[in-house]
Amino acid sequence: MKIRDIARLVSGELRGDPDIEIKGVSGISEAEEGDITFLSNIRYLKDCYKSRASCVIVKEFVDDLKRPQIKVKNPYYAFALLLEHFYPGVKEKEGISPMAHVSEGARIGRGVTIYPFVYISEGAEIGDETVLFPFVFVGRGSVLGSSCRVYSNVTIREGVRIGDRVIIHAGSVIGSDGFGYVYEEGRHHKIPQVGGVVIGDDVEIGACVTIDRATTGDTIIGRGTKIDNLVQIGHNVRIGDDSIIVAQVGIGGSTNIGRNVILGGQAGVSDHATIEDGTMIGAQSGVMGHLKRGVYSGYPVIPHREWLKSVALFSRLPELFRRLKDIEDILKKEGKDD
Repeated sequence: MKIRDIARLVSGELRGDPDIEIKGVSGISEAEEGDITFLSNIRYLKDCYKSRASCVIVKEFVDDLKRPQIKVKNPYYAFALLLEHFYPGVKEKEGISPMAHVSEGARIGRGVTIYPFVYISEGAEIGDETVLFPFVFVGRGSVLGSSCRVYSNVTIREGVRIGDRVIIHAGSVIGSDGFGYVYEEGRHHKIPQVGGVVIGDDVEIGACVTIDRATTGDTIIGRGTKIDNLVQIGHNVRIGDDSIIVAQVGIGGSTNIGRNVILGGQAGVSDHATIEDGTMIGAQSGVMGHLKRGVYSGYPVIPHREWLKSVALFSRLPELFRRLKDIEDILKKEGKDD
């Protein structure tokens, strides 16, 4: 593919030879002659000079970079578009394997692919062009939209509603019982979990994620939200559109998370918490109560700038303790001298 065609594809401005042929897409360090790469941050400019790439996607032209450049608003996004173009996914063979179990009362859309050992329960619905890989279980009355991809060993329990273009990676469980018990006469009695789960369009759910069904009502994952591997989402949680939940996050029941929220890896959110739209939570932070929009870190969370100061101070505590001890010793000595 010629550079001029790539510039057109990513809606970019080209500087350099438009007729160079591009054969692949790669990162700065791995790129070879014939590859296109990208520069999204000036910190990697030194690596860019060393790169063997034949063309670089940039946010602003680099005057002394002696190779063709394509200027775009968001180089990383343009890079993603090119990866999709150069390395299209394999189109699955349509049809239902005779080794799959599809209940008579299930409804299957057009162009669906169902691999061996998939189990689709009574009353379930599978939308057009959705792909179910081996050992997927779809429970009674659950609905999957169109163009979804559900990878092996995913369990979608009863009463789950999933939108269009949703991706669920291997080993995830959607609609497991919420963790609800009531203590009475020395025993923990299970509270029936009779609600459901609703997942919006364009959501991606990583491997081994668990999303609990609601006690009553629904656990809700908003449109466009992306969930990394090994995340636990409790019953009756509501997550707004276009949020990012990084690996090993745990979210307690009945928590409300707004739109465009980012939860860093291993963050913990207690039950009944509220996080407002646009909030960012640092890795390994602990969230309780109501958080207004902002950037937070620490356990429990405090504003990120204060947390940075606290961390810097914490590393100095041994030194400060020694100095305090020295001052105490001096004062004691002076007291004795008097």
